Amino acid sequence: MKFAICNETFGDWPLDRALQMAAELGYRGWEVAPFMLADDIRSFTAAQRTEYRQQVNAHGLEVIGLHWLLAKTTGLHLTSPDRQVRLQTANYLGELARLCADLGGAFMVLGSPLQRNLETGQDEESAYANAAEVLESVLPVLAETNVVLALEPLGPVETNFMNTAAQARKLQELVGDAHIALHLDMKAMSSESQSIPQLLFEHQDWMVHFHANDPNRQGPGMGELNIQPVFDALQKIQYSGWVSVEVFDYDPGIETLVRESMQNMQLAYSASRRVHPDNT
Repeated sequence: MKFAICNETFGDWPLDRALQMAAELGYRGWEVAPFMLADDIRSFTAAQRTEYRQQVNAHGLEVIGLHWLLAKTTGLHLTSPDRQVRLQTANYLGELARLCADLGGAFMVLGSPLQRNLETGQDEESAYANAAEVLESVLPVLAETNVVLALEPLGPVETNFMNTAAQARKLQELVGDAHIALHLDMKAMSSESQSIPQLLFEHQDWMVHFHANDPNRQGPGMGELNIQPVFDALQKIQYSGWVSVEVFDYDPGIETLVRESMQNMQLAYSASRRVHPDNT
């Protein structure tokens, strides 16, 4: 199990300062929100990509992937009835896959709730068909770059499309390609009827990435959610991927969020290894 953190956690900190703190606390993965690099990622040049990757690597971290793929974009939408919008969205996701590969990442988390909401009067089946069409259009670039697109279920407070892991699986089956996988998030999973451990056991076969946080929108272990059963389940299914901290409420302060998140995860992981010592 490897620990990462999302770059937007550090806000407007200089990159070197953010990376230094992350490295000192034991984070080894750096997850990138594209809007932190440029308003339109197509303007982020090859030289800038190389420099950014080298800067991350110089601190002993690696770029693991991208998230918030469509956030803060204009005119892009996953389920739109407008074919031209879907085409533009697919093209942009393809550009993000190239960015991901250039930075050294292996996956992209498709969350972006506002850019996937159903339009007024739109039925669910057409939304799934439209989303599947977009993803199918991106498959050639995903294969070319060897990047996996991980679907992220989000709770009904955030979006009205793809709220559960089962619904994400439905979309994956419509596309039917191994480059479309699953990402799970503790905050979002808390809105499901099944427990987080149950969801992990049920969907372990296609989960490629995991976000650690709390329903209160702060870091893991910083709210009412008991993270120990979550880490026990991750250890039991022999999850060897990244556990990446993603927060949304910055009131405790950046340093507190980053530090306490790591401390809480390390304690839970150590305890889970004592329970399941063979699953390392």
